[in-house]
Amino acid sequence: MKALDELNFEQAYAELETIITQMDSGQLPLEDSVTLFERGRALAAYCQRLLDDAELRVSKLMDDGEIAPL
Repeated sequence: MKALDELNFEQAYAELETIITQMDSGQLPLEDSVTLFERGRALAAYCQRLLDDAELRVSKLMDDGEIAPL
C-alpha cells in the first residue's frame, strides 16, 4: 500500500473504489473492515484535497481574474 502522497488522483480514487467494493461484499472480518474503513476515509480526504487544489488552480487561471465557481 502506497503512502497517500505517492498517489495521483486517479490512483487514489481507484483504490477507494476497490475498498468500497470489498467492504460492500460483507465478507471481511471486523478488523479488516475497520482497517479498510480508515484507509478509505484517508483516501476520500486526500481526493477531496486534490480536487480542491485543482479547483483553486483553475480559478486562478480565469481570464478576468475573478474567482468563479466551477
